[in-house]
Order: sequence, then structure tokens, then C-alpha cells
Amino acid sequence: MSKPSVQVIAIGNAIVDVMAPCEDELIERFGMTRGGMTLIDTDRAHELYEAMGPAREISGGSAANTLAGLAALGSSCAFIGQVADDQLGEVFAHDIRAGGIRFDVAPRAGDPPTARCLIFVTPDGQRTMNTFLGASQFLPPAALDEAAIADAEVLYLEGYLWDPEEPRAAMRRAIGAARNAGRKVAFTLSDAFVIQRHGADFRAMIETGDIDILFANHIELAALTGHDDFHAGIDALKDKVPLLVVTRSEQGAVAATGGELFEVPAEPVERVVDTTGAGDLFAAGFLHGHVNGRPVAECLRLGAICAAEVISHYGARPEADLKALAAARLGRG
Repeated sequence: MSKPSVQVIAIGNAIVDVMAPCEDELIERFGMTRGGMTLIDTDRAHELYEAMGPAREISGGSAANTLAGLAALGSSCAFIGQVADDQLGEVFAHDIRAGGIRFDVAPRAGDPPTARCLIFVTPDGQRTMNTFLGASQFLPPAALDEAAIADAEVLYLEGYLWDPEEPRAAMRRAIGAARNAGRKVAFTLSDAFVIQRHGADFRAMIETGDIDILFANHIELAALTGHDDFHAGIDALKDKVPLLVVTRSEQGAVAATGGELFEVPAEPVERVVDTTGAGDLFAAGFLHGHVNGRPVAECLRLGAICAAEVISHYGARPEADLKALAAARLGRG
């Protein structure tokens, strides 16, 4: 098998995050799912945007955020996602390329516009996300560069994008391309609502060995396995997935592989400002360690370091020098 030219190639939503602080009362008044992610239509997007205070626009999308972290750490990356031929599409494409990430998918003409996620951040740092998927849900299988997928060490798939039909077909095709080339497939479950809708697909993929690395948080683990007890959920999956990685917010994270269990505490944070992207950046740190041959415990620690950095400020992209931060915390480069 040839040496991969890219360490991680990801397929995910190409989204621009629109973020604003708000009081708890606003979440209740508009009936939002506090701390969760809800898909919204055009009318709801307009309604919520009107209710927002002064906002910041930051390129986002779960898998794209993970790649931003990976690239900042020094991993080579490529992204597959769909934007529209509009202003936010240009913002997204500029931002991801400026981060050193390869992005070659042509913009889509006409409606719908580029996806955006309206994020309301309450005083405790909790984020409530309302996502208008727009053009991102029309990523066709034809947009895939199967040669690029076959030439990447790890294919990373965003669970959020499993919901729309076209991207789901594209990701199934991508899994086939990666498998045929002998590459690894990593999958992040993204949210409990995705599991409620597509859990049967995910369980089938696990049973057939299509997933090499599975990322979840403790809520998603419970939704997928049906076990509210954390350790029972780990036990239900640990022998079915070669590498299982589960985050537990302030309780740290766990990885199960080869019959062994590894655990790290959360990194200390002076103040939690915004939890947007915590899971995405955890995956970035973990995958960076993984593709660079680091021990599992160190991969977990890298994930925790990156997650702690991103929750210390607004936005789901790193602001500190992650390479320097990781070297200082780990005592190595």
C-alpha cells in the first residue's frame, strides 16, 4: 500500500457560524433545545437571526473545525463539503484554505444559500445551535475525489451530514473508496438526534466493520447503545470498534482499544466561555496524535488540551498556537 499524501480527509457540513451571547430567557422564549443542535428551515432562520444581539461570523462545521485543529497542529488535511456561490460560501472557502487545508469542491450555483448555524451562547458558556443546512445538504456523490480519499491515511466523516440523502450517499461511496484502498474510516456521531434518526445505519456499519475509529460523547454513547450507564455503554461497543473514543465533558475522556481502557481527566480551564467545538477540537487533537503514531493515552491528552483551548473563547476554531500549547503541556513537540 502506497504512503498516503494526506493524513486526514474529512467530509462534513460547510457552515458559517453566526454567534451571539444571550440570556437564558431568550432560549426559553423561542423554545430552543438548550445545549443541543436543531435543524431549522428558512423562516425559522430569519426569526432567530432577528432575535440575535450583535453577532460574529466564523467559519464552522463540525468536521471542518476538526481539520482546522489538525492543520494548526501540523497534520496535512483536505476537506470535502458543499458551499453555494455566494458571499458566505466565499468566506468559508477562504477561511479553510487560509488554514492550510485543501478544498477543491466547486461552489453550487443558485439556491439554497451557503449553510449557516445560529449559535446562542448563555452566560454559563453553553451553546444552543440552530442550523440551516442550505447548500451543504446537496453534496453529490459526483463531487467526491475518490483518488484523494484513497490517498489519505484516515477518512473522517461527520454524523450531522448523514441526515440529508445526497451527502449520505456520498459518504457511503467514500467509505467504499477508503476501504478498497486499505485506509482507516473515522466517524463522529455528532448528536443524539442524528442517532435517533439513523442509529440503525450506524449500528449496521459498526457490525460490518466499516468504522475503525468511533468518536462519541457520553450522551451519544447512551443513545447508540441504549445503556444509560456509561461503563455499560463502553462495554457494549469496545469489542465491535477497533478504537472507541468517548468524551465526558468536565469528567475527561476514555478510549477503548485492543481490550485496554485508557482515561484522561479534562484539562483545567480558567473560565468556560463557549463550549462550541469542544468535541470537534478534541477529535482534532486525538487524530493528530493517532496519525503521528503517538500512544493512545497521549492522543487523549492532546484531545483534552485542544478542547480546553477552544472552550476558553468564542468560536469553534483555535485561537492559540496549538503546536506550542501541546508542546508546553506535554513537554514535547
